[in-house]
Amino acid sequence: MKGNSGIMENFLISLVVPCYNEEMSAAAFTKRSVEVLEKIGQKYEIIFVNDGSRDNTLEVLKNLKNSYSGIRVVNLSRNFGKEAAMTAGIELSLGDVVIPIDADLQHPPELIEEFISKWKDGYDVVLAKRTTRVNESLPKKISARFFYRLQSKISEVDIPEDVGDFRLMSRKVVNALKKLPENQRFMKGLFAWVGFKSITIDYEVANREMGTTAFNGWKLWNFALDGITSFSTVPLRVWFYIGAFVALVAFLFGCSIILGTLIYGVDMPGYASMMTVVLFLGGVQLIGIGVLGEYLGRVYMESKQRPTYIIEGEY
Repeated sequence: MKGNSGIMENFLISLVVPCYNEEMSAAAFTKRSVEVLEKIGQKYEIIFVNDGSRDNTLEVLKNLKNSYSGIRVVNLSRNFGKEAAMTAGIELSLGDVVIPIDADLQHPPELIEEFISKWKDGYDVVLAKRTTRVNESLPKKISARFFYRLQSKISEVDIPEDVGDFRLMSRKVVNALKKLPENQRFMKGLFAWVGFKSITIDYEVANREMGTTAFNGWKLWNFALDGITSFSTVPLRVWFYIGAFVALVAFLFGCSIILGTLIYGVDMPGYASMMTVVLFLGGVQLIGIGVLGEYLGRVYMESKQRPTYIIEGEY
């Protein structure tokens, strides 16, 4: 297998770091990352994308830029979400390899050396797979496993289980991502959709040393919905079969009532059974309309062609 080591001896490494209220962890993250990058001995840039932080993250990042060379600070005009912030950093990156990484140090910067080694072996994508979820609650572990299993069943794109945004991508992978125009972005799905030769390495997620996560149950639920509706139309198709099944059951139930009345003289069921049927069918219809509305809403948002993010300034 022909690797990338023979293509270039000097290359640029880009770290893309979305930040939302990371004033407590930014300095420690930068120190560890710079130590790793200096050890590798190649040119590098660390692109911090401040995603509308409500604390002093921006000022901390500006101070870090004055203390370390190779740091770029991108300040978004408001909080657009992690997917948009990551998109901004990837699109602005200049590196031959680009590595999205979190600032909370749950993604160990020391893994970058192994990323580079695999890239030199000829892989365009190097994925980091979590081996444990010791710092997550049982409901979150169960829901995450269910999401990945469901996604793999209903989507044409295979999203690797327990693989997050932490990965290495070559420049041609980044160029392919930049061609994708959608505004509603589910980055894990987009990373998988573009393809390219990939390899997976395992790592253990560290405990978050400082600060708290911005993701709660409601945000994770909406995140899962984005993933499902972005890469599969199966939820729409399912409601055709549900409708057909309910119609068949109703037809058979109606036939049984007619036959029971004509042959055995059984009285027609009254108000209670009628209300049960009406409420059941009404609930089924509302759920179906909700699924349809979810897809229609995505089409509506995409049709506006608004930018994914707006940059207030670069420092």
